[in-house]
Amino acid sequence: MRQATIETEDMALVPAGTFLMGSNDHYPEERPARSATVGAFLMDRTPVTNDQFARFVAATGHVTFAEIAPDPRDYPCMDPALAVPGSIVFIQPLHPVSLAGGPSWWHFILGADWRHPTGPGSSIDAIPDHPVVHIGYTDARAYAAWAGKQLPTEAEWERAARGGLEGAAYAWGDDFMPGGQRMAKIWDGAFPHRNAAPAGLERTAPVRSYPANGFGLFDMIGNVWEWTDEVADARGEKGCCAGLPAAPQGGPQERVLKGGSHMCAPEYCQRYRPAARWLQPIDTTTSHVGFRCIRRLDT
Repeated sequence: MRQATIETEDMALVPAGTFLMGSNDHYPEERPARSATVGAFLMDRTPVTNDQFARFVAATGHVTFAEIAPDPRDYPCMDPALAVPGSIVFIQPLHPVSLAGGPSWWHFILGADWRHPTGPGSSIDAIPDHPVVHIGYTDARAYAAWAGKQLPTEAEWERAARGGLEGAAYAWGDDFMPGGQRMAKIWDGAFPHRNAAPAGLERTAPVRSYPANGFGLFDMIGNVWEWTDEVADARGEKGCCAGLPAAPQGGPQERVLKGGSHMCAPEYCQRYRPAARWLQPIDTTTSHVGFRCIRRLDT
């Protein structure tokens, strides 16, 4: 595998420091608020884009998790006829649906992958500067290794997302929409049936579409969830952000996702905050999960 030349000009410095991690005020899995210390590191200013990921694939020939048919031997309850490549895609309901039950808007689509975000016939040709999606944990790790970088720990990610604001609810302060300004790519409209985003922006948006935080990082909140290298230490709530319930005991390992996505809404999944977290099975890919990398400076 040919490794990329390490580029740091589009990375921002996150200084070493101690900060208040987590929250006592929101979802149970964010508790308790506690002190955390991290070393200095550089972080990609934006999530990895379709264009950047395409360059990685062209250089390495990497085949993503969603492009490989699962092995039925790894899933004893699977119908072998369903062992086909694909990924989980958000399909907007045509009418209001209950938010109390399981998320009926998630569908496993044959042939959905990073090149085909909503399935066969879809393309990334018009969205090279949008975050890449349908990325599995192993795909993010492979890209990071090629780029000479790493995936962040949860503490590193949260330190970066807070941008130096100690204890603030959001990456930009304590006001959700300061001066009426939308600060991140989250759901616009009535979730999940009415999407009020402009045409072409109903899902992800170009990176850098919203203001940077205090460390000069874009899209730390919203747009796409981002993989961390953190092994999950507790079970998350069912139903919000993966197409499936949390993995059963003894099932696939889970890693922590951070940042929320374009599907987070005030009436549902208020995880557009630095403290928020989601536990994702490493064998699950979806249309709203991507990643970014770091380069540690203290090693």
